[in-house]
Amino acid sequence: MPEGDAVYRTAARLRGALDGQVLTRSEFRVPRHATADLTGRSVLETVSRGKHLLTRVEGGLTVHTHLRMDGSWQVTAPGRRVAGGDQVRLILANARCQAVGVRLGMVDLLRTADEGRVVGHLGPDLLGLDWDPVEAVRRLRRDPDTTIGEALLDQRNLAGIGTIYRAETLFLRGIWPWRRVGDIEDLDGVVTLAQRLLDANKRHAGTVTTGDRRPANQTWVYGRAGRPCRRCGTRISRGEMGAHAQERLVLWCGGCQPR
Repeated sequence: MPEGDAVYRTAARLRGALDGQVLTRSEFRVPRHATADLTGRSVLETVSRGKHLLTRVEGGLTVHTHLRMDGSWQVTAPGRRVAGGDQVRLILANARCQAVGVRLGMVDLLRTADEGRVVGHLGPDLLGLDWDPVEAVRRLRRDPDTTIGEALLDQRNLAGIGTIYRAETLFLRGIWPWRRVGDIEDLDGVVTLAQRLLDANKRHAGTVTTGDRRPANQTWVYGRAGRPCRRCGTRISRGEMGAHAQERLVLWCGGCQPR
């Protein structure tokens, strides 16, 4: 699933394509909003909120989308042929650009005043102007018996982190993913590092946490299961964690992140 930095870049791309422009085409290819038409309205702004995208339109309306696992927004020249079938969920176009939402996991049209219905549950946004590490730590501490690995992926605690940044943050802090939140003294250091990592990657494609942009050297543990740790040589472990049917990939170094 695209993480906060990738969604941030998607919002920037949509801003460049849509913001300040009058829509000349509006197609919602989802049953719930199949009759909705935003043609003739100006797009006011597009922002990211964690892993969510909010495109605010003239008339007090917001288009809410979420990429989930396979979704993407493609920006092309207006009028370019769009694939048929059920992969395309939404098209928004103006005289200059065409934005095509492909395999989007969520598509909603709601009043801007009601955005809280879809993003109000989220914790502080790691890439938001209102990022608040104190509030993020407070939310994490609400359930001290939860593992830190699960707590970091709970978007109600802090919004934007996923399996990649979880793995890299916990490695760099030397924390075993199954350690209880209540047993970690420096949670502020954890959330501050996570924010720094996402912020460092928000303007370019790919995830670099090592400082080395060469493809084989970009991460410490993510994508390196079974290979030797760059620091201690221990083979990187791979597993799953989370409730049944909601398990997510987790990677760690048993040498650098001891139990």
